[in-house]
Amino acid sequence: MTKTKANDELVFLPLGGSGEVGMNLNCYGYGPESDRQWMLVDVGVTFGDSTTPGVDIIVPDPSFLAGETIKGIVLTHAHEDHIGALPWLWDRLKAPMYATPFTAFLIREKLRDRGLQDVKIHEVPMGGHVDLGPFSVDFITMTHSIAEPNGLKITTPLGTVFHTGDWKLDPNPVIGKPTDIAAIQKMGDEGLLAMVCDSTNVFVEGEAGSETEAQAGLIELIGSLKTGRIAVGCFASNVARMVSVMKAAEKAGRRVALAGRSMHRITAAAKHVGLFNESKAILSEDEARHWPADEILYLCTGSQGEDRAALSRIANGTHPFIKLGLGDHCIFSSRVIPGNELAIADLQDRLADRGVRLYTEKDHPGIHVSGHPCRDEMRQMYAWARPRISVPTHGMRRHLMEHAALARELGTPETVTPRNGDLVRLAPGPAAIIDEVPSGRLYVDGGMVVTEAGEALRERRHASTNGVLVVSFAMDKRGKIVSDIDVRGIGLPGDEVTPLGEALDELAERAEQAVLALKGEALEDEAVIEQAVARALKKTSQRIWDRRPIVETVILRL
Repeated sequence: MTKTKANDELVFLPLGGSGEVGMNLNCYGYGPESDRQWMLVDVGVTFGDSTTPGVDIIVPDPSFLAGETIKGIVLTHAHEDHIGALPWLWDRLKAPMYATPFTAFLIREKLRDRGLQDVKIHEVPMGGHVDLGPFSVDFITMTHSIAEPNGLKITTPLGTVFHTGDWKLDPNPVIGKPTDIAAIQKMGDEGLLAMVCDSTNVFVEGEAGSETEAQAGLIELIGSLKTGRIAVGCFASNVARMVSVMKAAEKAGRRVALAGRSMHRITAAAKHVGLFNESKAILSEDEARHWPADEILYLCTGSQGEDRAALSRIANGTHPFIKLGLGDHCIFSSRVIPGNELAIADLQDRLADRGVRLYTEKDHPGIHVSGHPCRDEMRQMYAWARPRISVPTHGMRRHLMEHAALARELGTPETVTPRNGDLVRLAPGPAAIIDEVPSGRLYVDGGMVVTEAGEALRERRHASTNGVLVVSFAMDKRGKIVSDIDVRGIGLPGDEVTPLGEALDELAERAEQAVLALKGEALEDEAVIEQAVARALKKTSQRIWDRRPIVETVILRL
């Protein structure tokens, strides 16, 4: 273990995942301010929405880490919000990676999809250990809604931090082992400096529930549906839930077919590490369509309403093999992730319109359990770990603040609620935010990683609400217009009172007037001409539509 020097500090820096659910990138630094060594925990994504047209994937901005000494990247588990940014940020980080076998398998697949074939990933067994410079890391077995979830005991010369990762307390997980309570209690007995802990369900009283309970609920519901096809939507990453659905299908006399790329990928990962041994062969989608309706069950991706996932294509009637209609059933064995409400409601409406009967956790509470701790589980965790400092993470601002309040109620001496970019000193001395570093988001746009202030997305957002005008005309060398001025509109309305054609004709006149108003050298400078045309057309558009569209001017010089 590295010896403590006079100016050494242990710091925690979230660059993603604090003040949001998703996009986790947590950094631990050790050493003097001028020469810190870093360990990263998780490198995840979040997903685009209506405010990011054309952008599906968003990753944390790691610019602060450029030039820093990164001893390693440790991955707690394989959810997208914890590993999904690795293919996009690998060239910027390039540090040794450490993960348990299931997580490592999925990371390799993701890197391979991006053409990254030779990246070394160190596989660590469940309960394993790695040394990364001043950081001594023990993997602590947890329970969550994915295979092989881990907390991390991070031991340094200035104290020990327990990074919980995503967790809940499930005494009877369908796959894997229960939470390693003894290891957590031992940390508490030895004196735990800080706990960086999941805040997702801090407003929910009680307990999240066991996967065994969800299995019983699915067996009961699926067994009660005697006729028609059944589709079950759930998170592909939840191998235990997949196993439960398959067990329910077998008990009901149904064969299972997987629908969606993620289902096949997760199944391959689970088989690779020996977590998954179905008793009957899984049918292909093509085979399943020839099976009797009351003897088939489809296990589908897309429970959150994702456009290109299996359930959405089924709801649209565009899936090449799977057709659901009157007399068929769709079970949503998943929760509604905040922000996905409209997409899920739209998906369910489209399925209902086809005559498919829907079953959700609201109507059948036993068919889903959360993967995150509710308040009773959090109370139990604090009773075991007894940290001096509580650092809530993985939640919106309101979640972090409520988590800190709960920690204080439970007797935790110090709490810190950082935002992304806040540098937190954990030791020596009292915990405090001591600096703010550059942080933010990068957008994966057209296969390129660009800044959130990028011109392309800004223009796309502007065009999505204001429309586009394209103006084209020819000019001679003396600056005289020698053709008609053509104005075309994209995304702009017209009606009987103001037909679009008439509005565009008026805009053409305004463009001509703007050019004629220019004199001398201005007529030789296309940038000046374009600016004058854009200003005139935006002003007129404001009057006609109460909008200021993007104006693109094309000038042909003869």
